[in-house]
Amino acid sequence: MKIIGTFLFVMTLAVSPAVAADVDTPHAEKTLEIFTRIISIESVKNSPGVREVADYLAGELIDAGFPREDVEVVPVGQIAALIVRYRGDGSSGRGPILLLGHMDVVEALREDWVRPPFELTRDDTFFYGRGTMDNKFGVAQLTSTFIRLLQEGFVPDRDLYLVFSGDEESGMVSTHLLANDRPELAAAEFALNSDAGYGAIDDNGNALTYVMQTAEKTYVTWELTVRNPGGHSSEPRPENAIYDLARAITRIEEHRFPVRWSDATVEFLDATGRELGGELGDAMVRFAANPEDTSASDRIAVESPYVGMTRTTCVATMLRGGHAENALPQSATVTVNCRVFPGEPIPDVLAGLQRAVGNDAVEFKEIYAPVASPASELPEEVRAAIDAAVRPRYPEVRLLPWMSSYGTDGTHFRNAGIPTFGVSAVFMNPKDEFSHGLNERVPIKAFYDGLDHWSIIIRELTGD
Repeated sequence: MKIIGTFLFVMTLAVSPAVAADVDTPHAEKTLEIFTRIISIESVKNSPGVREVADYLAGELIDAGFPREDVEVVPVGQIAALIVRYRGDGSSGRGPILLLGHMDVVEALREDWVRPPFELTRDDTFFYGRGTMDNKFGVAQLTSTFIRLLQEGFVPDRDLYLVFSGDEESGMVSTHLLANDRPELAAAEFALNSDAGYGAIDDNGNALTYVMQTAEKTYVTWELTVRNPGGHSSEPRPENAIYDLARAITRIEEHRFPVRWSDATVEFLDATGRELGGELGDAMVRFAANPEDTSASDRIAVESPYVGMTRTTCVATMLRGGHAENALPQSATVTVNCRVFPGEPIPDVLAGLQRAVGNDAVEFKEIYAPVASPASELPEEVRAAIDAAVRPRYPEVRLLPWMSSYGTDGTHFRNAGIPTFGVSAVFMNPKDEFSHGLNERVPIKAFYDGLDHWSIIIRELTGD
């Protein structure tokens, strides 16, 4: 259901003790304080808000006791990145661990939201606000965990780094810099990304799986443009840029790329299908047994949370055309965003789109060069640390490697040779996930239940 209106429903942030047992601890209060503050900052693409978030977090970490020389706000054009070193004693003799997140968020039109997008609000079940899920949840949890560990006197056996980018939702210029131009980060043994991986729960609150992102699809965008001389709107002509483009868009909508699979996607769909049951679960299990079962892949294809696990997808995301209400359009352009299955060549995707459109007059322009990266092989020690973090919350949950259908900062770090694993603290029903959409939200229970997630993982991996 789409709710349209300008009514702003602001709720108190007082949290019922029934939500979780530790809502009144200093760590819980600090995490909520940080979360509330950074949600209130409009850190959208190329805005001063990104630098404001970085400066605020840097100040919180310095106030907590981190040396100023170990907290660096890195200007990157109009935005900024943040690097924070947590010094270890070096006893392990191993490279650092990077802890990733991004401070920027997707734009939000205030008039479309029921709640104010840049103010943390809540009801009995969810926290609402732009970035509550993607990715200020992870940024707040990681920042407060660093503060908590320092105040507890924890000394890891190697260096740890918070590495927060400032434009993950757009050009990833800061991500590229962090992954490729900082020698201290390049020395990392691996990275853990708060912006990927999750625990899936069903309608009854039972955990289905916890997925650890070990790979992700390649992000690539094209603009498709139709041009002609135009003319006076009183004299319509057979060639109309908007109509021609509309036909191209419809053909892209109808086009399906070939089915693809990997060991990780097959394992994920098999396990999830067995837990989920029903018609969709049966299709997942059948696909895992035989990825060439078209009835199974067709059934999965209509489920938005899972279609990206089985093929490359391309979708129209923006549209513009014409120049005057009383003139025939001289041009019309659609933006088509694709998420490419690992291993599928980008030229093959372009050729598939061009064949689907079937009109040589449609111009294709690649917006920027895509970055592909290999899958990361999950070390047993990382799996064990994640298991230690999620098992107390959901003892029967099954851990699975996973390929995300979306792209994250992890692409650049994998491309730079740093194995990267998405291991967010969140557990939620996939149907409740509204990242990039209206009234973005995260379960209050997930927020508080995840407070120990990162400290457990860090202690498990660094010898405490």
